[in-house]
Amino acid sequence: MIFPEIFAGLPVSAVFTTRAYQGGADDLKGHLSAEALFMPVQKHTGRVVIIDRNLEPVDADAVLTARKRLVVGVRTADCVPILLYDRSKEIAGAVHAGWRGSVQGIIRNTIAALRENFQSAPEDVILAIGPGIRGTCYAVGQYVAEALTNATGKGSYIFTVESKICADLPEANRLQAVSEGILPENIWMSDECTHCLPEKYHSYRYSGGAPGRQYACVCIK
Repeated sequence: MIFPEIFAGLPVSAVFTTRAYQGGADDLKGHLSAEALFMPVQKHTGRVVIIDRNLEPVDADAVLTARKRLVVGVRTADCVPILLYDRSKEIAGAVHAGWRGSVQGIIRNTIAALRENFQSAPEDVILAIGPGIRGTCYAVGQYVAEALTNATGKGSYIFTVESKICADLPEANRLQAVSEGILPENIWMSDECTHCLPEKYHSYRYSGGAPGRQYACVCIK
């Protein structure tokens, strides 16, 4: 398990799992000292859902909550997992950002939902971007490259190596978050690539579509 140090000292527990984690989603409640758990039905959308007492399944790719001792999380296997906490309003959230979600601005939408529903100030939000596919491991077509650029702006996260277009999804989401007012110093980002480390992480692309997934979860204490 990876416990991002950027949350140290805050009343929140956060974790990114690895292949070594053998439990299920419900087992994470014990690890995070929680009483309930919610994970959305992920559809590679830009939709954000706010959860309190109703834990019925709902289609979304980001979830926010003010409820204490409720684990909220997402599953990934190359897509980018993002955990966040508003230290002023005490709101926690989890985001699943694949290329489709990134093109639809899933992290931007999440920050907008914090503003609109909780009056959050971006400078109070702490972000942890977990392991995902990145760099030369993530070759994409021209359509994806252009769509990511349109959503994010130009940047070195799109580059070409030996005529192959590559995209760094974690960096694209970091840039989108910063453009929404999240302070760079309030962002922790893993430098590990799931495709490069198949012995440590489940990788959808490396495995050819195997069903294994990592969990990214956060809980307000």
